[in-house]
Amino acid sequence: MTEDIYQRYACGAHAAELIQNARRIATPGKGILAADESTGTIGSRFQKINVPNEEENRRSYRELLFSTPNISDHISGVILFEETLNQSAEDGRTFVELLNQLGIVIGIKVDKGLKVIPGTDAEQTTQGLTDLDVRCKKYYESGARFAKWRAVYSISATKPSQVALEEQSRNLARYAAICQENGLVPIVEPEVLMDGSHDIDTCASVSERVYAYVVRALHEHHVLFEGMLLKPNMILPGADSGQQVTPDLIAWHTVRTLANTIPPNVPGIMFLSGGQSEEEATLNLNAINNITSFPKPWVLSFSFGRALQDSTLKAWRGSKENIEQAKSVFHQRARACGQAQLGQYITGGEGTSSSSLYEKKYTY
Repeated sequence: MTEDIYQRYACGAHAAELIQNARRIATPGKGILAADESTGTIGSRFQKINVPNEEENRRSYRELLFSTPNISDHISGVILFEETLNQSAEDGRTFVELLNQLGIVIGIKVDKGLKVIPGTDAEQTTQGLTDLDVRCKKYYESGARFAKWRAVYSISATKPSQVALEEQSRNLARYAAICQENGLVPIVEPEVLMDGSHDIDTCASVSERVYAYVVRALHEHHVLFEGMLLKPNMILPGADSGQQVTPDLIAWHTVRTLANTIPPNVPGIMFLSGGQSEEEATLNLNAINNITSFPKPWVLSFSFGRALQDSTLKAWRGSKENIEQAKSVFHQRARACGQAQLGQYITGGEGTSSSSLYEKKYTY
């Protein structure tokens, strides 16, 4: 009877595998390393530490991350860029083999970037649906078991528009359905950007509306909620607002917004850091997991890129002599985020940076 029920969904025969993998990723005390920066994006990060943007440097840096001792104690999944999916460690093991041996679930970025939606005030939609089914099948065969697709929403007096809300939610749902049809757990990422001068209440109101549109579209496209993960923004004031807020207030707004919109059978909500500093993102995640004002039926964890890697990059600086130190810093960062997922993080942890990572109109 259970199998008959699942036939109503886009996942079909993949239901059991999708549910199992989604739960593996949403393991308490663990989260996702987002190492899916495009060649251009990682190049901009390398530029800040005076490292040439060459394939060997990109490969070497990612091997540093993946080969950090005991990293699977705190990292359950890694999102890769397509180039990385096909690379190998110096010992000859492919990165897929290395991560599988650690019990870390492999993910892949499948969107193809942003384009302006005609007729809007420079609002953007995400590309990549045309051949997504073919690519998902290929990525599954290569070892990936989950995927990521980012949609962005801006806040202003006129944004997000009705056009953007409908376009982006529909694309997220189509992406999720195609992924499940091909055995990949979709990470659905509706990111309400920090860009702007709005206050935290406005972010909460807009985010609630965005998530409601996305959930409705997921229902309409027969996406299996037990076999997907959500990657939303935390509820924060705009970067130019000047509003000072505490982690407790951020947590209250964030969990309330999720409780109002997200079905309880979604296994995990893996927050993006969205330009917060390493310390801010960790403290806010810790506060989110300690709040008791609202029900929290999901595992509330992290899918951080910059907030896991900034201190590591600065420790590495492209030098082989710095690799062990950089691994130590990365492990400290991952452990801190794992502690925050459990609500056990203590501020001021070693190796944590308070430097802002905000970039206006940030792209991957």
